[in-house]
Amino acid sequence: MYFGKEILIVKKSIFFVLGLTLALLLLGTLSVAAKSLDEQRAEIREKNEEVLEKLYEEIPSAQSAVENNYGYAVLHNTGVKVLLFGSAHGRGLAVSNMDGEEVFLRMQEGDVGLGVGAKEYALVFVFETEAAWEGFVRSSGWKAGGSATAAANDGVNGGSLEGAAMIADGVWVYQLTTKGLALELSLKGTRIYPDKKLNDLSKH
Repeated sequence: MYFGKEILIVKKSIFFVLGLTLALLLLGTLSVAAKSLDEQRAEIREKNEEVLEKLYEEIPSAQSAVENNYGYAVLHNTGVKVLLFGSAHGRGLAVSNMDGEEVFLRMQEGDVGLGVGAKEYALVFVFETEAAWEGFVRSSGWKAGGSATAAANDGVNGGSLEGAAMIADGVWVYQLTTKGLALELSLKGTRIYPDKKLNDLSKH
C-alpha cells in the first residue's frame, strides 16, 4: 500500500512538471505573437548586439573574425527539458558584411536524456565565404549533426578564431552559455531555417 502511494506521488509530480512546462511555452508563444513584426525584429537585433558584446568581452579577437569575414549570424536559444525528452527553440539574425543584407532565422533543437531543467545559450556563426553564407541562409532547413571541438586558428586568412569550432566548410561557430564561452560544442539535432514571417522571401 505504501509503495502504491509513492507511485501515485511520482505520477502527480510528473504531470505537474509537464503542465508547468507547457504553460510556460504557451505564455512565451503568446507573448511573441502579441508583438508586431517590427517590434520582433528590433528585439532580435537588440539581443544580437548583447550577445556580440558578451562574446567580444570573452574573446576580443572574435570581433575581427565577425566583422572581417563574409558574414555572420547570431542565434539565441532557450530550451526546456522534462525527464527523457527535451526541446529548444531560438531566433536570430544573419548579416552579410558585403552588402548589409539581413536574414532573420529560427532554430529548433531536439534532445533526449534524463533530467529536468531549462537551458539558455547563444550561437555566433562566422561565414568565411559567399558559398558558406549562401548555403546557410538560403537553406530551407540547415541541419547540424554530431559535435565539434573548439579550434584555435582558422588556418585560412591568418586571423585567429580562438574558441570557435569549424562545423562545415567555411563555417565557424562560437557557443556562449550563461557561464561564458563553451569550449566543447554540441549541435546534435539542431535545425536552423529562415523566419518566413520576419523575412520578405520574395526578394530571394
